[in-house]
Order: sequence, then C-alpha cells, then structure tokens
Amino acid sequence: MEKENSFMKTRPVFSLLLSMSVPMMLSMLIQSLYNIVDSIYVSRLGTDALTAVSLAYPLQNAIVSIAVGVGVGISSAISIHLGAGNQEKADRAATLGIALTVFHCVLFIIAGIFITRPFLSMFTDNPAVLEDACDYTYIVLCLSFGSLLQIAFEKIFQAIGQMKITMYLLIVGCVINIILDPILIFGLLGFPALGVAGAAIATVIGQISAFLLYIVVYARKTYAVHIRMRYLTFDKHLIAQIYSVGIPSSIMMLLPSVLISILNRILASFSEVYVAVLGVYFKLQTFIYMPANGLVQGMRPIIGYNYGAGENKRVCNTIRYSLVCAAIIMLLGTVLSLVIPEQIFALFDADSELMTAGVTALRIICLGFLVSSVGVIYSGTFEALGNGRNSLIISLLRQFIITIPLSFVLSHFLGAIGVWIAFPAGEFCASIVAFFLLKTYKKGTFSPV
Repeated sequence: MEKENSFMKTRPVFSLLLSMSVPMMLSMLIQSLYNIVDSIYVSRLGTDALTAVSLAYPLQNAIVSIAVGVGVGISSAISIHLGAGNQEKADRAATLGIALTVFHCVLFIIAGIFITRPFLSMFTDNPAVLEDACDYTYIVLCLSFGSLLQIAFEKIFQAIGQMKITMYLLIVGCVINIILDPILIFGLLGFPALGVAGAAIATVIGQISAFLLYIVVYARKTYAVHIRMRYLTFDKHLIAQIYSVGIPSSIMMLLPSVLISILNRILASFSEVYVAVLGVYFKLQTFIYMPANGLVQGMRPIIGYNYGAGENKRVCNTIRYSLVCAAIIMLLGTVLSLVIPEQIFALFDADSELMTAGVTALRIICLGFLVSSVGVIYSGTFEALGNGRNSLIISLLRQFIITIPLSFVLSHFLGAIGVWIAFPAGEFCASIVAFFLLKTYKKGTFSPV
C-alpha cells in the first residue's frame, strides 16, 4: 500500500499537480455548469422562482459546507498518515470519517424539518416565493444523505490520489441532474410539472446516484485505505485531528451562506432585484472558483503526503505551481466578467432591470478575482498541513470580517453598489494577511516566495 502512493513524493511536482488537479478542475467545471443550468431552467418559471431558489441557497450550501469540511479533515488525516507510513491510522481515519458523516445525515433531517420555514420567513413576505423556497429546501435538506456520503467518499478517494474516479462519478451525478431538471420542472415525457420542487428532486437523485456508484466502485477493488468495522472504535485523537481541520473548513464554506443571508437583508431594503442579482452572481462565481477549488483538491493530498514524509521542498514547489495556475483561472474569469457581462446575464432571461443591476455588480466584484488566488491557495495549503486555524482566519477575512461591515457602511452612501465594492476589498485584505501567515508559519519553511 505504501508503494501504491509513493508517486506522491517521486514524480515531478508540476506534472503530478496537473495529473491530480485537472480531473478535479474538469469535474468542478461540470458541477458549476449544472448549478448554472439549474438556475437557467428555474428562471423560465419567472423572477419569483429564481428568487426562491436564491433564498434557499444558504441552507443548501450548509449541507455542502459540513460535508466538504469534514471530508477535507478526513482527507488531510489520511494523506498525512500515509505519508508517514502509518497504514492503520489512515484506515481508521477513513472509517471514522464515514461514521461521522452518517451522524451528520441524521442532524440534517432534523434541521430540514424544524428550521426551513422559520429561516426562510426572515427574508421574504411574498407568499409565493416563500412556498417555492420551502418546497425546494425541505427536499434538499431532508434527503441530503446522498450529498453528504458522496462527498465523504470523494475526499477519501482524493486522499489516495484516485482523482479520475472522483471526476467520473461527480460528472455522472451532474449529468443525471441536468437530464432530470427539464423533465421534472416542466413535466416532460409524461412526468408531472413540479416547478421548483422538480429542480430539488433532480438534484438529490443525482447526488444519491453518485453515492451508490462510489459504493460499487469501492467494493470492486482494493484501494490504499480500507473502511472496516474493526476500525470503528472511539479514537479521540484521530477524531480531534479530523475536526481540527474539518470544523474550520466547514465554517469557511458556511461563510457564503451567512454572507448571503446578511447581504440579502441589506439588498432587499433597496429592491428584490438585487437579491436575485446576488443569487445569480453566486451561481456564476462557482464557475470561476470551482476550477480553482479543483486545483486546491489536487494540491492538498500532494502537500499532506509530502509534509508527512518530510519532503518540505516538494511542498513549497507544489504551492508555487498552484499559485500560478490559480492566477491564470482568475485572470480568465476577470476578463470574461469585464468584456461580456451582458451575454452572461442574458442566460438567465434577465429583464432590463435585472440586466442593468447584474452587469454593474459583476464588473465591480470581478476586480477581486485575481488577487483572491493567494487567499484561496494559502487557505487550502493550511488545510493540507493540518492547520485549520490559519485557513479559517483567511476565509473569515475574505467573506466576513471585511465584507459585511464594509457593505453596511458603503450601502448607506452608495446603495447596492457599496455592497459590490465590499467583495474585492475583502479579497485584497485577506490575501495580504494570508501571505504573512504562511511567511511566518514554521519560520517560513513552506513559503513559496
């Protein structure tokens, strides 16, 4: 098993990073595409339906945040223990990770039943929007086990370098969702027209399908880690290791939900159109940040394994190459947002009011894309090194500490434009802090500059 993962410290760093990251970048792009396709189909039902799905996004994102956060903790623990040659610890981390995920599934069912309507009622007094938002959210929360378990297996496979498997299965889930969306939303092929609820059902079917395929794939072959009942014992040190990275990572991913909820309240005081703009933007920005996230997912196991093996130079080189690749992705996103924002918003059947507000928002927010490369890569680096605290600090600065207070202040003087300006301001501040955090971590051992 040790030999099976030795390529992590023997292959040239750049080609290894590409081989690990490109499959994840492609799968993230596909996932971004199906998120946008979801909104495009829902937008055909009208602005109220699009607003309803936008209001549901924070709770939907909470599911993914918990799943990915714990998954990152599992992946980090597995990579570090494999790099250190401790096979039993790696196996125990994978097994405990799945057990913790099952526990989280139960919590989300309870949350879906009791939290959905009170939460959504805080953000709209439109009965039609509220009912659509509740229909969508009840389904994605109460049937979230597919998403949670799919992501847990995804992170386990990523930890051992099996990126192509995670790419194929993620694509399968996305394609199933894309195919079912128009069928269930509009009632094609003899199915009833379910509207917004149809979009939610298509989403959970895609997630459950991907999870079941992971079970089939894992059962057909022996991999570098084993999930076995005999490893299911209470190991407080290993659980602490998983959660020390997983909790900050989950909080980091929950921040957009908190951010959107607060910004929705600010923007709604001006017009509900701005709420729709924010919802559309967060769908669009995944098309830019998810490829970068795919790069981070490819980078993490390389850094974790080589950190565990004491290969510090390879860790630095991995970070350096990752920064360059992320900057290229972000530069492309900036150029597209500045040059063709009208064509982008036209995908959502934007009326003149939504188009005008959306184009202005996108052209302002995109000014922070390029500099955010530092924050995104350095945050992922600290996760791979098992330091969730510094990763959380960077994320809090990017999406909370700077953005929210600045939005409150600037919106009093500039209206909705003040909210858009707060986004690049947060990215600039976070990147400066991230640079110095890594520069001083372990006396600058892992600083790529």
